[in-house]
Amino acid sequence: MLIDMTLEALLALLDYHYWARDRLLAAVEEITPDYFHKDMGNSFPSIRDTLLHIVFSEWVWRLRWEGEPLPEFFDPKDFETVQDIRARWIEEEREVRRLVDEVGPDELDHAFRYTELDGQSHQSVFWQSVQHVVNHATYHRGQVTTMLRQVGARAPSQDLIVFYRL
Repeated sequence: MLIDMTLEALLALLDYHYWARDRLLAAVEEITPDYFHKDMGNSFPSIRDTLLHIVFSEWVWRLRWEGEPLPEFFDPKDFETVQDIRARWIEEEREVRRLVDEVGPDELDHAFRYTELDGQSHQSVFWQSVQHVVNHATYHRGQVTTMLRQVGARAPSQDLIVFYRL
């Protein structure tokens, strides 16, 4: 499949990703700590655990892009509040944006090799993996949206078209 990706389009996708993150985290900040940690029987048990999975996955991909070894897992005990997750994710955003800027428009198509958490080796195209990070987060933000609704909380729209209308 041949698709041309521009730096401008990739940056717009990242802008959407972090806009949606901020809207969701603002809603999560309004729930009680008990609901934040409540086991909801999801693929990741709680809202906290699902958000932590998203930011951990983004971190893993950034390290792959930089050719760094796979990290140790985050210790969930270091992320007891939504503010803890927000602070870590904002730090990750800075690093992702720095890296995309360094890659620049001429290297978006470069392929890189990496090892999955299960030890399998793969090769991916940079811009496709950035799209994957955004898509992966969208999937799990949807799960958090459902969990918020299950506890009676407000869940903001994170639709891409809403972002484009801004």
